Amino acid sequence: MAFSSGKGDGRPSLSEINITPLVDVMLVLLIIFMVTAPLIQSGVRVDLPQARASQMEHSEEKLVLTIDKTRRIFLGDTELRYDDLESKLQSNTRLQHDKELYLHADRSLPYGVVVDFMAVAKRAGIESLGMITDPGSGRAER
Repeated sequence: MAFSSGKGDGRPSLSEINITPLVDVMLVLLIIFMVTAPLIQSGVRVDLPQARASQMEHSEEKLVLTIDKTRRIFLGDTELRYDDLESKLQSNTRLQHDKELYLHADRSLPYGVVVDFMAVAKRAGIESLGMITDPGSGRAER
């Protein structure tokens, strides 16, 4: 029995590239990026209404977190201490069900203070934070 060199032995030669390993690697990379992308985002996501927008219509009253110019905090009509705010937001059944809160902050408060309250709300599990604005001219006074 003679061995042939591979040419003319009746088997066709494979001239195509096997892309299965490439597809496997690409799918693994895609899964890695899909899992890590949400973890990379930092900050507080806030849905801000525009000042010139018409008034929002809603069937029931939503909870409002109010911060006055002396930095007193009110959840609805109840005054809270800053240290108790996160625990009160987490323990509020209605708030945890709706995952929605409206922030009514005095315009004289520094931006950093307002962002701090938004971060507390985010840590408490609030997914949607609306900002209550004055529907004036829509321009900031200078």
